[in-house]
Amino acid sequence: MKRIRAILEMQAFGVCTAIGERLGIATSKIRMWFIYISFLTFGSPIIIYMILAFTRNIKNYILAAKRNPLKNW
Repeated sequence: MKRIRAILEMQAFGVCTAIGERLGIATSKIRMWFIYISFLTFGSPIIIYMILAFTRNIKNYILAAKRNPLKNW
């Protein structure tokens, strides 16, 4: 079950996981509140989630490019 969860978190950008690790809060609590807030505000947090996911992926690409020794050739 943990392996499946890890795969799903990596495929779903890992935004809630990153927030939970940074703030020291359980990821399941953050996901639960995200769902509640999405229902109460008619889905507007989904836009914020997508922006965070985009910036998180861009940051990973930038860091990977800096570590690539063949790029400087």
